[in-house]
Amino acid sequence: MTNHTTSYPPVPGVLLSATAAGIRYQDRDDLALMALPAGARCAAVFTRNAFCAAPVLVAKRHLTRAAPRYLLINSGNANAGTGDQGLADAAASCAALAELAGCRPEEVLPFSTGVIGEPLPLPKLTAALPEALGRMREAAWPDAARAIMTTDTVPKLASRRFTAAGRTAVVTGMAKGAGMIRPDMATLLAFLATDLAVDQALLQHCLSTAMATSFNAITVDGDTSTNDACVLAAAGTLGNQPLQDPEAPDYPAFCAAVEAVCRELATAIVRDAEGATKLVRIRVAEARDAAEARRVADTIAHSPLVKTALFAGDPNWGRILATVGRAELDRLDIAAVRIWLDDLCIVSRGGRDPDYSESAGRTILAREELTIRVALGRGKATTELLTCDLSYEYVRINAEYRT
Repeated sequence: MTNHTTSYPPVPGVLLSATAAGIRYQDRDDLALMALPAGARCAAVFTRNAFCAAPVLVAKRHLTRAAPRYLLINSGNANAGTGDQGLADAAASCAALAELAGCRPEEVLPFSTGVIGEPLPLPKLTAALPEALGRMREAAWPDAARAIMTTDTVPKLASRRFTAAGRTAVVTGMAKGAGMIRPDMATLLAFLATDLAVDQALLQHCLSTAMATSFNAITVDGDTSTNDACVLAAAGTLGNQPLQDPEAPDYPAFCAAVEAVCRELATAIVRDAEGATKLVRIRVAEARDAAEARRVADTIAHSPLVKTALFAGDPNWGRILATVGRAELDRLDIAAVRIWLDDLCIVSRGGRDPDYSESAGRTILAREELTIRVALGRGKATTELLTCDLSYEYVRINAEYRT
């Protein structure tokens, strides 16, 4: 697999477009369309929020009935918390596109992101569909990535090339997300496609595996959205025999490419988090099991006191120590716990490390990227979580989100 590139090669046979429907935003594209060739396969993962948005429910239903031909994505309105009318609107948007495109409504998957609790302006959306269909092209990934943005400040794209069936294959993806980000699928929309032909079950396995180290390993503010969705489409245009067995020689390279794209997109989301000034990796080691390691990482990442200290560049190591102590670990031996900022040990033997200095801590916290490492001294399990600081700007963005 090649290193990541700054270009985003199209996926043969996959067409995209972006257009301005005026759903909420003015003078910008807010409707994206992705068309898949006949015979394509789709895997998907959705939010675990009990208040699933209408498009999530409709997309889930459609996936059980047909192979998708179109993905219809709007920004500015989440169509969540909208009851029966929201479900009817999501279904109607699929029917409108299907009529224009000459496919069945069940072959359209709807996705929405934006303000919760407001009716979807369906007439605006459907009026923009002819233009969206007329603009479709393989190279429109950047246009579509911009159209699905809400509070994002930059579009998020990633791509990898890999070798399969003796040919060069590609995985390209786009995502949106900057706030309401917490691992529970993570709060975002993400769409990936490959030209490789892959069996449905294997495609789903690959996506679910990649989620664990990417979109489910990030958090910004501890909130989980109603609209989360990640889709991986296999267009099948490479000409290979469909991958059906996880032991197939080309499967590891494909999965590595998918995971790399997902991780790059997930990192871009945290880097662009609302008001964030720092990208922070939290690595927990020497836990008894993976669940314990993750519980400690979550406790640190979701602590407002830790996050505000990171924003201020304040090496208040006591806040990190306290979060580890309240992570509800059974019979934690505090004398065995060690904590570092990058390579600077700040806690050992139950207290401040004797070689730690506040000036050295401030130097590290002035960096735009840093790592908080915790060794629990209890076992061999590890985990890594990506998060950010909490700034005044985050409060302003979310206080003014609907004004």
